[in-house]
Amino acid sequence: MTVHTVVTVPDDVVSGTSTSNPVPDARRSRAPSPWHLVLIPITFVLLVPLLWMLITSLETPDEAAQFPPTLVPHDIRWANYPDALNAAPFGQFFLNSAIVAVVVVLSNVVLCSLAGYAFARLQFPGKSLLFASLMVTLMVPFQVTMIPEFLIVKWLGIHVASGVGIDHLGALIVPNLVTAFGIFFLRQFFRTIPVELEEAARIDGTSRIGVLFKIVLPLSLPALSTLAALTFLDSWNNFLWPLIVIDSQSNMTLPLGLTFFQSAHATQWTLLMAGNVMSLLPMLVIFFAAQRYFVRSVAATGLKG
Repeated sequence: MTVHTVVTVPDDVVSGTSTSNPVPDARRSRAPSPWHLVLIPITFVLLVPLLWMLITSLETPDEAAQFPPTLVPHDIRWANYPDALNAAPFGQFFLNSAIVAVVVVLSNVVLCSLAGYAFARLQFPGKSLLFASLMVTLMVPFQVTMIPEFLIVKWLGIHVASGVGIDHLGALIVPNLVTAFGIFFLRQFFRTIPVELEEAARIDGTSRIGVLFKIVLPLSLPALSTLAALTFLDSWNNFLWPLIVIDSQSNMTLPLGLTFFQSAHATQWTLLMAGNVMSLLPMLVIFFAAQRYFVRSVAATGLKG
């Protein structure tokens, strides 16, 4: 006679959710880092200028001129923002800054991708020397090159096209179409992508340029997004170069247009800060939209030399 033994297994064991020995969640048990005690005060210190700018933009001119400064406005003056818009052609300044920033970002993404991929994967005579020369230019401050750049832009406006000459938006775009930092940044990221993926595509008959646009660039979206955000912020904030090459009000960008609120004898602090707050909004949007790519792309960029 055969005896059958029936073993009853609890439902929580079958489902893998046993409550007798719960597995601790690493994420829940992770304690805050002691560095947070240092970073939080530093973050507050970094936010003080932004908060002061916002408070000043809502004060009256008398409150903005007081010392010590008024930390809480007695009467919040929202009219400073429409007054700032009416005091200067901010719409034209915004449009000029947007045109320059968008064109510079697109050109850097495309041209730096091509050059960075060439330095990362192709072999050609003088590659190391050319790349080293490119890196040396990163050590040269803009104050050293601004006069030669001015002369080159002036020559281009006279002999090539007036739209890229002095006192035109093209003068703000042409010198920044491609940057050494962008080439270096993307070159380092491309070197982290497994070369086997590209070799497989080449075996299937894909051209070298096809490999770049079909394989490499889709895998490089974090680096491309980071480069686009950094380039946009740099172009949007650029003041010295527009100050040198732009004379007419119709071609001024936002940083240059904010000088309308400053004169030799007085500064309209409330309107100036209101204009700064409005010009800061696009940069904040770009930064928060791209911040999740920053750490990922920068960390991967340094994996290979």
